[in-house]
Amino acid sequence: MTDSPVGFTDEEIASIRFDEKGLVAAIVQDCSTRDVLMLGWMDAEALRRTLTTGRTWFWSRSRQEYWCKGETSGNRQWVRAAAYDCDGDAVLVTVDQEGCGACHTGDWSCFHRRFGSSLP
Repeated sequence: MTDSPVGFTDEEIASIRFDEKGLVAAIVQDCSTRDVLMLGWMDAEALRRTLTTGRTWFWSRSRQEYWCKGETSGNRQWVRAAAYDCDGDAVLVTVDQEGCGACHTGDWSCFHRRFGSSLP
């Protein structure tokens, strides 16, 4: 897979409503399956890195540092599209997921645990 930068303007970045810590929720979705893979946090720099490099970048709230998804695990995410919601307080990044999945547990999606025993 290859990186695919996403065009953006400074005005679009300025449209994002970052929270009091300078972060916005970033939902990551697989472009083929449409599975929601994970939720991460981006500040303006992580968002810019994501859009310019074509790889997903996040801000680690626990480690207080930037991280590029898959650099350690090999489970990289290749950006195919990015959008923001009508309020500007959430970002959706559509990716090609490389490797076994997005979750640090080894699962395809971080949303593999379901409420209720009768749900698939």
